[in-house]
Amino acid sequence: MINTTALFIGLCIVCVINMLRYVSSLRTLLVVMRGCDPLLYQFVDGGGFFTAHGQPSKQMRLVRYIYEKRYLDHHDEEFIRRCERLRRQFILTSSLCALIVISLAGLIIWH
Repeated sequence: MINTTALFIGLCIVCVINMLRYVSSLRTLLVVMRGCDPLLYQFVDGGGFFTAHGQPSKQMRLVRYIYEKRYLDHHDEEFIRRCERLRRQFILTSSLCALIVISLAGLIIWH
């Protein structure tokens, strides 16, 4: 029989690894964005994105930009590929986090 706690811990580890991949892809996207579209880079607070003084409202602009697929009209193919990858990783990470919350509720009820 599979230990449910070990399975939950494994799921948490996979989720943390995917979160790290997501942050790494986001950093790479910001570097590409700085080179190909400096105006958009400033619009989403690219320079202060990962700092303590970053502006969440500007950061949410990037989330909406990617979620609504507004990058499809962009001129740079690499930028489009990076945005697609980041969007897929965001959906995967969000799904894993939701699965962890559901699993945690199941574990609480089970034990």
